[in-house]
Amino acid sequence: MLRFAPSPVGDMHLDNLLIAIVNYLVAQQRNDKFLVRIEDVNVEEMVEGKDTEIMMILEKFALKHDLVFHQSEHLNLYQTLALRLLKEKKAFVCQCQDENSSCSSSCEELSQEEYSKLKESGEPFVVRVKKDENIDNFVILKTDGKPSYNFACASDDMMSDIELIIRDEKYLNETAKQNYIKKVLGYEKEAKYVHLATLKESTSVKSLFEQGFLPDAILNYLILELNQNSPKEIFRLPDAIEWFNLEDIPTTDKYFDFEKLQYLNREHLKLIDDKLLSTLFGFADANIGKLAKVYLNECSTINELEKKIQTIFQPKDFSSEFGEQMKVLSELIFEAPILESFNEFQNYLIIKSGLSEDELLKPLEKLLTGTAHGAQLSEIYPYIKSYILEVAS
Repeated sequence: MLRFAPSPVGDMHLDNLLIAIVNYLVAQQRNDKFLVRIEDVNVEEMVEGKDTEIMMILEKFALKHDLVFHQSEHLNLYQTLALRLLKEKKAFVCQCQDENSSCSSSCEELSQEEYSKLKESGEPFVVRVKKDENIDNFVILKTDGKPSYNFACASDDMMSDIELIIRDEKYLNETAKQNYIKKVLGYEKEAKYVHLATLKESTSVKSLFEQGFLPDAILNYLILELNQNSPKEIFRLPDAIEWFNLEDIPTTDKYFDFEKLQYLNREHLKLIDDKLLSTLFGFADANIGKLAKVYLNECSTINELEKKIQTIFQPKDFSSEFGEQMKVLSELIFEAPILESFNEFQNYLIIKSGLSEDELLKPLEKLLTGTAHGAQLSEIYPYIKSYILEVAS
């Protein structure tokens, strides 16, 4: 089994999402289960609702889990395991409460009678695992009875029988302690650890969604950062399951490349069914999807495309520059017959308005697109001609 273990302490960032994607890919390749473990033991750091948001993000990326649980559900389990270690004299009660340092006093020699008195006194204490030749003693249960990060993590990995642990390199220094906890608990299986290089300057997944980036494009970008020798540049999750190789991942840190993500998002927008794309802008018309794709030379997100579509369909301002010509052209368009091609449409307006082709261009651009620059009118006309009365008003 493989696991993704996020903490609901803020927005999920791309480096967290990358860990989830890699664990899911490898689980699929191994025909193994994918577990999501919400690490919510430290309640004071939690942000309400972030656990639900994490699960919704995983769903958007089609990272289907087989099991999910919150560590807060296992508090009794951690306390039971710690008590077992105390009874087996593999752990000891300690009044040295600093979690970041070892105990150098005589706490380890505390008698059962002294321990009972300490509990009765109500004085705070922690539980530490005893040291060995390589590992110093460290806290496994804090003063509030909750487990330390390493104790909860190792206990859950043991109970879930996690054989391969793929996580960020920032947890590298915790590996020895977690292995030691499993050892003193009697767990004999040795897990393999893979620590991924950190994605520097990454942003939150939520912010990318808000900007109009597609899940497929974000996933494509992240996997491509790990497997630069992939057989395809543009792909989706099922493709990556076929060829992703954990052995090919880089060992050096990467920096988030926003321009590369923009490029990949444009490519994935091109792949969306035209009618489906149009629904993102409030339509159900393949021509509107095709119209949006005309603007992919200058736009890279859903939001940017939506702004273009809205500008085309919004009421036009006849008091602005070229306003008089625009008003004349609008009236002519309302009186015009159905004109299939842009050349027919343009020639009709030239004849009826008395404007030359050059004189016609700017006011017609502003009338049909809301701007005096952008896509060629000959490109967009086939997709807006059935809406021409609405567009030219």
